[in-house]
Amino acid sequence: MKNSSWMRAWMGNQPTSDLRKEGETQALVSKQQKPKVAPRNFWRLAASLLIFQGVMLGTPVQAQQTEQKSLSYGQLLQKVDAGEVTKVEIDPATRVAKVNLVGQKESDAPQEVVLLEQNSELIERLRNNKVEFDVEPTADNSAALGLVANLFLLLLLLAGLMMILRRSSNSSGQALNFGKSRARFQMEAKTGVIFNDVAGIEEAKEELQEVVTFLKQPERFTAVGAKIPKGVLLVGPPGTGKTLLAKAIAGEAGVPFFSISGSEFVEMFVGVGASRVRDLFKKAKENAPCLIFIDEIDAVGRQRGAGIGGGNDEREQTLNQLLTEMDGFEGNTGIIIIAATNRPDVLDSALLRPGRFDRQVMVDAPDLNGRQGILEVHARNKKIAPEVSLEAIARRTPGFTGADLANLLNEAAILTARRRKDAITMLEINDAVDRVVAGMEGTPLVDSKSKRLIAYHEVGHAVIGTLLPQHDPVQKVTLIPRGQARGLTWFTPNEEQGLVSRAQLLARITAALGGRAAEEEVFGDAEVTTGAGGDLQTITSLARQMVTRFGMSDLGPLSLETQGGEVFLGGGFMSRSAEYSEEISARIDAQVHTIVEHCHDKARQIIRDNRVVIDQLVELLIEEETIDGDQLLEIMNEQSQLQGEKLVVSG
Repeated sequence: MKNSSWMRAWMGNQPTSDLRKEGETQALVSKQQKPKVAPRNFWRLAASLLIFQGVMLGTPVQAQQTEQKSLSYGQLLQKVDAGEVTKVEIDPATRVAKVNLVGQKESDAPQEVVLLEQNSELIERLRNNKVEFDVEPTADNSAALGLVANLFLLLLLLAGLMMILRRSSNSSGQALNFGKSRARFQMEAKTGVIFNDVAGIEEAKEELQEVVTFLKQPERFTAVGAKIPKGVLLVGPPGTGKTLLAKAIAGEAGVPFFSISGSEFVEMFVGVGASRVRDLFKKAKENAPCLIFIDEIDAVGRQRGAGIGGGNDEREQTLNQLLTEMDGFEGNTGIIIIAATNRPDVLDSALLRPGRFDRQVMVDAPDLNGRQGILEVHARNKKIAPEVSLEAIARRTPGFTGADLANLLNEAAILTARRRKDAITMLEINDAVDRVVAGMEGTPLVDSKSKRLIAYHEVGHAVIGTLLPQHDPVQKVTLIPRGQARGLTWFTPNEEQGLVSRAQLLARITAALGGRAAEEEVFGDAEVTTGAGGDLQTITSLARQMVTRFGMSDLGPLSLETQGGEVFLGGGFMSRSAEYSEEISARIDAQVHTIVEHCHDKARQIIRDNRVVIDQLVELLIEEETIDGDQLLEIMNEQSQLQGEKLVVSG
């Protein structure tokens, strides 16, 4: 800012015409010189090399002349007349005479004298005084050295010129290829994955095996009038194996295969994404029949018209071109498009209609048998001890996806190598499950009041979860910190649960409140800690869903809130207030409060009725730091037999 203001002040003192001329001259000079910045630097480098060459070739001559001034030409003539010279060797090429004087030792070097261009007087005096002399010209290498240096400089200039030309050609080539497709092409896909390497999603495999049969034996279907599906959309949560299925299809089909991500179509320049779509389908038609795999298609296939303010959206142009290429005026026979996404709700309806994506294949989290099959696939290249049961691992990992199970076995293998064992055992498997789910193991707690309070908190969860018949059984209780949790209580369902009843939801809320209830009953309200913060968030959300989504309250079977609305889809926090009135909102809050308070009172009553067994379990937990579910159940049964009655579960 200072420079610009100074320039304006300085220019203000000049006449207007001079300023105009000077501005035009500067603009002309800058316009002429701007594209020549690189050549000007190049010629500066060449001139520097020439100067360096001259210095290197000229310096030895100057040094030689300095060293040769031991005798002058006049002194040589005087010594010849005085008879002090015995022999003279003249080199006309370098104009140097080597003089041997009288009394000079044979080991001494002769004196060197710089001669003139014409040395007739010296030769005449040498003859008159009968001094032996000889003329021996030496080979002159200066011309050869100069030629070599000039050739080296010429080659260097040519190499620099070729580098500049190549760089300019590459930049122009990149500009021309900017709209070309960036899809990876394989004439015969060598993914290394076949259907035998995919487990846990058998229904999806059956759907996609038909696609492979379409490509390999199309006559089986065309004979009865069936048409090859144009597109298959793989839908499922992250890590369930959508991309792995696409690799298996490519490996099984043996046809040309194009793979690209949805984000590679869209650029900041308008029209580039549509150009890349056109180029991709042009190449695919030239290699038909073939497969095109578009990963994360939601990056380019989101609903049109959802942007704020309208405008010419580059992403929408790319989507329009994709819709036209998939099913437009011109057909694309022999091209099957496979796309994957975990957000099918945001895709444009025109993209999902039959004729574009004819099939939507759900790739969901695997069930018990599916998890066991996935574990068998990933256990092929790992050394596992014979006593390890993959079925037991599968039962302990409900909700795990294929990626989670692969990571589980990899973590177990890392722990095995760290402990210098030869094979993976159940100890490493259990530790790997805990690490994947809850985080890295922390430093054990020292025996203190804080440790005892955490023990009562975790035992409160475990006892209530065990006594409520609708709750999942306890797997283990531990005081070893993992992640941000200072203690953990693990529950494992006995069977896969697709639907959850109201009694099960209430049991989960009651068990989640068991830690807070134990703190209140044992230590009093004044000693309640923040350890139940995560539990309270969970139960509040669960109770609110019971009221607003599942119709499990006095408000009746009403769905008052959707599962989630995105702002770019026209939903969001602004429209939620219009779903119900303020009166209904107050009633919702009251119902949520009633459900939580009822479960809280029930949890405190269970803690009071079973205080003896809780104290016994806390002492054992503080001593051993971990109690298994079977050991917990055994202690509770023994205590009930000692009391002569069953453990109390309040209604």
